[in-house]
Amino acid sequence: MKQGKRYLEAKKLVDSTKLYEAKDAMELLEKFPKAKFDETVELHVKLGVDSKHADQQVRGTVVLPNGTGKTLRVLVFAKGDKAKEAETAGADFVGAEELIPKIEKENWFEYDVIVATPDMMGVVGRLGKVLGPKGLMPNPKSGTVTMDVTKAISEIKSGKVEYRLDKTNIIHLGFGKISFGTDKLVENYQTVIDAIIKAKPAAAKGQYIRSVAVSTTMGPSVYINQK
Repeated sequence: MKQGKRYLEAKKLVDSTKLYEAKDAMELLEKFPKAKFDETVELHVKLGVDSKHADQQVRGTVVLPNGTGKTLRVLVFAKGDKAKEAETAGADFVGAEELIPKIEKENWFEYDVIVATPDMMGVVGRLGKVLGPKGLMPNPKSGTVTMDVTKAISEIKSGKVEYRLDKTNIIHLGFGKISFGTDKLVENYQTVIDAIIKAKPAAAKGQYIRSVAVSTTMGPSVYINQK
């Protein structure tokens, strides 16, 4: 793949033989030539686990102290009092069965996260083939299947992110915007890393964190010295 001029200029600033301290890495990202938009700062953590084994899965959520820099739109599947509660808590969309054809037939995806009360999962389950591939299926592990819809909406709106292993045993996630500045990015980074370390499966053997890299949307990776 041919790399753009901005990417190549940024790459010249990175010492590929070096592991940077987190603060130095964020400062380096800020020196990269700027894109025409506020780039997301991404984290890539390779773990010494095998995602094929159920007892070595690493998945969870964490609320970033400085948010993600993106306002997420929340759809809540709920009825009665819980639907009213969701509206009061600031959900962007609230509904039940009537949303099924809208999502299935009209390809309606103007939301980023779906929250559902447990009693609505039978309804939401019918959308599994559509929502699953987009990573939108509510899940108790990520706190999106819950009776406490107020807490779920509040956390999502204030910067909750989900981390999970992919098939190559790497966790990828965005943890802020380049405009945040070094201190806020370091704070968000540390919060995510601490959560991933805490989520270490008992079945994981040997070195748990193999490598940690950060990058901007359009920029090269900077590897971090994460003990």
